[in-house]
Amino acid sequence: MAADAWLPLYHRMPAWMRDVAASVRGWQLERRRYGAETERLVEEALERESWGPEKWKVWQEERLARLLNRAARQVPYYRAMWAERRIRGDSGSWERLENWPVLEKEELRRQPEAFLAEDCDRRRMFETHTSGTSGTPVKLWQSRRALRGWYALFEARWRRWHGVSRRDRWAILGGQLVTPVEQREPPFWVHNWAMRQLYLSSYHLSPDLAPHYAAELRRFRPAYLWGYSSALHALALEWRRLGVRDVRFRVVLTNAEPLYEHQREAMETAFDAPVRETYGMSEMAAAAGECEEGRMHWFPDAGVIEVADAGASGAGDLVTTGLLNEDMPLIRYRVGDRVKPAAEGAVCECGRGLPLLGRIEGRLDDVIVTPDGRRVGRMDPVFKADLSIREAQIVQEELDLVRVRVVPGAEFGARQEEELKQRVRLRLGEGVRVEVERVREIERGANGKFRAVVSKVAGRRA
Repeated sequence: MAADAWLPLYHRMPAWMRDVAASVRGWQLERRRYGAETERLVEEALERESWGPEKWKVWQEERLARLLNRAARQVPYYRAMWAERRIRGDSGSWERLENWPVLEKEELRRQPEAFLAEDCDRRRMFETHTSGTSGTPVKLWQSRRALRGWYALFEARWRRWHGVSRRDRWAILGGQLVTPVEQREPPFWVHNWAMRQLYLSSYHLSPDLAPHYAAELRRFRPAYLWGYSSALHALALEWRRLGVRDVRFRVVLTNAEPLYEHQREAMETAFDAPVRETYGMSEMAAAAGECEEGRMHWFPDAGVIEVADAGASGAGDLVTTGLLNEDMPLIRYRVGDRVKPAAEGAVCECGRGLPLLGRIEGRLDDVIVTPDGRRVGRMDPVFKADLSIREAQIVQEELDLVRVRVVPGAEFGARQEEELKQRVRLRLGEGVRVEVERVREIERGANGKFRAVVSKVAGRRA
C-alpha cells in the first residue's frame, strides 16, 4: 500500500489515515489496471476459451511473429545478440522461436533497460519490480495497454469463473506491511475503499491475534478471500480452532505460492468454500488458473509456454515468451519455477479449450536433490492431516541432510515426529538423514512469502 521509503511515516499514521493512504494508492492502481475497454477485453478473453488447439496455434503464431521481429530490430539487447550471432556465422532466423536462446533471470536483472524497445516512451510506462523471492528484484516496465490486457485476463478467469468480480468486496492476505510488525493491538489491516478491498497483514496471524481477524472479516463481509497459500492456511487453522462458522466466502483464491493438498483440505473445511489456485508473475510472461472442476489451465493469450530440462517425473523448468508486453519483450525467459505438464491429449470436464497444466512444483531452488541425482519437487504429501502440525518447512542443508522445521500442534509428540521422518525418507531414500527441529514460527521472506521447501543444494547449477 505504501512505498518502502514512505513506510516509517505511514506506520506512524492513525488507522483512519492509513485507510485514506491505502485508498489513494488503490485509486491509482484501479485507474492503471482498468479502463473503458476492460469489459470488452474480458468478454473477448471469455470468448477465446471456446477455441480449439489449431485456432490457438494460429492466433499465437501471428502475435509471436510480430513480437520476434520487433524484438530483433528495436530492442537493444536482442539486436546486439543477433548481430553477434551473424558475426559468428550463425544463419538461424529470428523468425523461429526455437532459434532464440533461453533468457536467464540474472541477465534481465543485470541490464533491464536493454530490454526496452527503442520506439517506446519509458516516461509513459509504469515501472514495477518482481517480488525478489530469491535475491535482488528485477526492474520491469509495462505499458498501460499491456497492463489492462493482463488484468482483464485475471478478471475473466480468476474471478468470473467463480462467480465474483472486481466490483465485489474482497479481502486479501498478502505481503504488504500494512501494519508495523511489532504492533500487537488491532487493526492488523487497512481498508482500500477504492478497490473495495480489505488488506489483511500476513505477519500477525498468531493464535492470540486471530480472533481480531475473524471479527473484522465478520464486519466487512467480503464476497471472496484472496492471498498467499501459507497465510490462508494459517488463517484456516485458526478458524477451526476458534470454531468460526458465521463468515463464509463464495470462493477462496490462492496466489504467489504453490497450493498443497493438505492446505486446500484445511481451507475448504474451515471456510466452507471452494479453494482455487492461480498463477501469475510480475513479468507478465505466463498465467494460469484453476477452473471449477479443479484443473489448472494455461492462458495462451498471456504467453507461449515451454517446459525445459524435464526430469523423470515429467516436471521441468518453465520457459515462456510473453505476448502482452511488446514494449519489453521477454523471449524464452526462464521464470524460475518448475512445472509438470498435463498428460498429452488431456481435456477438462469444464469444456474450455485452454490447455491444461499438470501442476506447479515450485521454485527451481525449492526442489530436493537426492544423492542418487533425483529432483523431488512436491513434498507436501508428508504433511497429511493426521499429523498435529501447524506449519512446517523442509530445508535441505546438504545432499544427504534434510531438516524439517515444525511448528507443532498440541498432539505432536515423539511418535508423530518419527512418523514424519519416515515419510520424508520414503520419498528421498534411506541415504538421506532427516532431522526434525521444533520452532515457534516459520519466518516469512521480506515479501511475506512462505517457502515450504528450501534447498541449499538445488541452486548449485553445474
